[in-house]
Amino acid sequence: MSTSIRISEETKRKLEAVKRSNETFDELLSRLAVDRTEADVEALAGFGDEGIDQHMRETR
Repeated sequence: MSTSIRISEETKRKLEAVKRSNETFDELLSRLAVDRTEADVEALAGFGDEGIDQHMRETR
């Protein structure tokens, strides 16, 4: 069974930027759709070095 999802070109470019070379879009979306709580995200953010937010903005 297959489903189509309409997304903007900008969203597609963003997804392509994080998609692994051997990964389908279905696999990418499945990987990104993992349930995360706000506490999980805050805990993961604690591992970053200072200035990582600036680096992420520049990379993006």
